[in-house]
Amino acid sequence: MRPVPISNPPNPWTTRDVEYLDEPPPNVKLEVYEDHSRQILSTNDSPDVGFKWSVNPYRGCLHACAYCYARPSHEYLSFGAGTDFDRKIVVKPRAPELLRAAFSKKSWKNETVVFSGVTDCYQPLEASYRLTRRCLEVCLLFANPAGIITKAPLVERDLDLLAALARGAGLHVTISVPFWDADKARAIEPYVATPARRMRTIEALARRGIPTGVNVAPIIPGLNDHEIPQILAAAADAGARSAAYVLVRLPGSVKQVFEGRLRDRLPLQADRVLHRIRETRGGKLYDPRFGVRGRGEGVYSESIHTLFEAAARRVGLAPSFR
Repeated sequence: MRPVPISNPPNPWTTRDVEYLDEPPPNVKLEVYEDHSRQILSTNDSPDVGFKWSVNPYRGCLHACAYCYARPSHEYLSFGAGTDFDRKIVVKPRAPELLRAAFSKKSWKNETVVFSGVTDCYQPLEASYRLTRRCLEVCLLFANPAGIITKAPLVERDLDLLAALARGAGLHVTISVPFWDADKARAIEPYVATPARRMRTIEALARRGIPTGVNVAPIIPGLNDHEIPQILAAAADAGARSAAYVLVRLPGSVKQVFEGRLRDRLPLQADRVLHRIRETRGGKLYDPRFGVRGRGEGVYSESIHTLFEAAARRVGLAPSFR
């Protein structure tokens, strides 16, 4: 894959879809590169992930979440895992055509395809490129079941399409809400809609009969684990049916990005948070082992698990664990 920079990329803030952001657009410089890969389906063999097939129309993410485990993937493109990941976004303009070709093969067995396994498929550039919507139209055409993981209200733009998929081949949407405190959320995931706005997205999806869950991901020990009951209660009130969580994962250079943001934006809490993360990772900031990396281990990790399960069942949400 050789990225080709776009000298004058589409402006996601000038489309009619900007209404879904619900807030003023960030004042950031954005560079867009095109990826002309010949395949769009990615396979997963990790037991910690609940799906085999995924589609990632974008690489990098304007949401700029400090904890994003996908940041090191940008290094394979000769970019950095820090601000490059947030500002140098790679798009796959042929994603819908490639997905149609994949579904047309006799070997394809109509397995569930998830959007996206890496970066948010409804990040702001989707307002201009509409790659996710066009891929979902392919799923509808081929009656192929799909899943969506996002934290962006832009998903509401496609309610008509999502409802049709849910009635037909099958669809499940998961909305990620790791924080309830809006100030903490803004510090760690600066260009994402507020937690309260994401709850309205859950409500909009549920009203259309679209099976929707909430993902408290990532849980950052010492920073947001105490907010689990509030998040789950609000999600249940909004119409979510299920709930899951993932403990924060800090592989490779994500550790430096996360710690830098934490010390810059939440300096009084930084040492405590890093200590708590190490408590759940055998003294380290990251443990890559399957079966451990998404949940952690130790007393503090088990207390988070117990709190999550009890809070989910209390409000009638079906907890899902990996």
